[in-house]
Amino acid sequence: MAATPAAAKLAAATSSLLRRSPLLRPHGLRVSRDFAPRRFARHIASSTNEEAAARTAAATADTGGPTIFDKIIAKEIPSSIVYEDEKVLAFRDINPQAPVHVLVIPKLRDGLTGLDKAEPRHADILGQLLYAAKVVAEKEGVADGFRVVINNGAEGCQSVYHLHVHVLGGRQMKWPPG
Repeated sequence: MAATPAAAKLAAATSSLLRRSPLLRPHGLRVSRDFAPRRFARHIASSTNEEAAARTAAATADTGGPTIFDKIIAKEIPSSIVYEDEKVLAFRDINPQAPVHVLVIPKLRDGLTGLDKAEPRHADILGQLLYAAKVVAEKEGVADGFRVVINNGAEGCQSVYHLHVHVLGGRQMKWPPG
């Protein structure tokens, strides 16, 4: 993946600093020009792409048209389903950010494009989403440590306007998340 110019510049500067590090020199350690900044640059580029996708999605957020999740619910698009009941569906994220990354969605959107659209009538489905997240964590073997995330709006990096819960686990989570 091509890095943005800013990410490439940051990667070059980081690599240069590491090569000149006084902490590494006494031990005879050398850092190649291709060291970890590539990974960091990929992260920056990926983050930038997610932000762009979120801004694009926000432009058509409340049009009421079908989302990719509606197509997954209708089985028009294949997915790796992890859990399903009468109200929610949980499936693996196609771009996982952790060894376990599952999305839990309500089967009926009912105006719930984002958490900011929640009304008192949505209380039951919001509770069901969190309960399903717990069940998914158990089924995936990460019940002892997992994270539940809801991205809301463009600034929250929401890229699909059909409320969904991310269940992430299978590795040590960091704080703050970003």
